[in-house]
Amino acid sequence: MMKKTLIFAHRGYSATHPENTMEAFEAALQVGAEGLEVDVQLTKDLVPVIIHDETVNRTTNGAGWVKDLTLEEIQKLDAGSWFHPSFAKATIPTLTQLLEWIKTTPLLLNIEIKSGLVHYPGIEKIILEHVEQFNLIDRVIISSFNHYSLVDIRKLHSKIETAILFMEGLYEPWNYARSIGAQSLHCYYPVAVPELIIGATKAGMPVRPFTVNKDAHIEALIKGGCAGIITDYPEKALSIRETLAK
Repeated sequence: MMKKTLIFAHRGYSATHPENTMEAFEAALQVGAEGLEVDVQLTKDLVPVIIHDETVNRTTNGAGWVKDLTLEEIQKLDAGSWFHPSFAKATIPTLTQLLEWIKTTPLLLNIEIKSGLVHYPGIEKIILEHVEQFNLIDRVIISSFNHYSLVDIRKLHSKIETAILFMEGLYEPWNYARSIGAQSLHCYYPVAVPELIIGATKAGMPVRPFTVNKDAHIEALIKGGCAGIITDYPEKALSIRETLAK
């Protein structure tokens, strides 16, 4: 029997809650998602925080680069009102805060290292130390578009799962992923063609496309046998998976 496609909530349940907040993570858990996908940047005082953009401008009432703001300054920001006034109390979580909570749940966690635009010195080591501190190595997947970061992770830890993020229709990406010690493929959903899914499955490499929001795409990727999908609509994806299983 084919393994079921796991549903990862993209930045939490971000269709209905402000992305990358505890509110969005809790909502994803409530509806039954099996995993979360989150983004990590470093503050000026080198604390890992959960936010997608390199600046706080889009998702908070503040302005400026995450790297130029201290944790104290970041924690004062309102990270919810931009989405809806009812979320005015939402804040930018620290990685510690998220891991403490994850520990009390059955969730898997995909941490995306945001090290493309800003070079955060030592971000890989800092993230690993946090994951190890909570004994969550077996429940964390580390992904990045910056594959040098994934190589650094592998040098620092032989076992934690790493996933290459990519947008292009690469040929046999599982061979490339293996060459840098990565174990899984997180691709932009239009490039998750049947050849890629079949080839990766034969090579024993999980494929988890992002960001899969349309019903037809969710259905096709579940039917195609993807190991997981990353979506803003976890509840809808779970419902589609349930219908297909009947």
